[in-house]
Amino acid sequence: METILNSISGLGHFVAYFAVSIVLLFVFKIVYAFVTPHDEWKLVKQEKNLAAAIGFGGAIIGFALALSSAVANSASLLDFIVWGVVAIVAQVVAFLLLRFTFMPKIAERIINNEISAGTILAAISVAVGLLNAACMTY
Repeated sequence: METILNSISGLGHFVAYFAVSIVLLFVFKIVYAFVTPHDEWKLVKQEKNLAAAIGFGGAIIGFALALSSAVANSASLLDFIVWGVVAIVAQVVAFLLLRFTFMPKIAERIINNEISAGTILAAISVAVGLLNAACMTY
């Protein structure tokens, strides 16, 4: 019985970090949708736009990668929240850099369901998420 109790002794911390992770994921979705000039959910759900699904999926994965590193390396729940916000900012900056420098018509191309645009957005988002995660291993 003691072994089982020892095994679940961190359950409270798990629940707290997991709940905050889900909230941060939801916040990311809202912030990302606000920053992008196109409505990802509408494009994906109503118009079945594959380019939007790939691009937005990559952004979510990139954010989750950074968020997982924040969980693993944070000193406290508050520290985790701070680094989670940093991860949101990094993903938003990645999109804005792509949009205003390398691919100024990325939003238009995603609206037009250009798979190549969604794919490069996903790749940039995942790459930034990986770099962000690595940089959080202070």
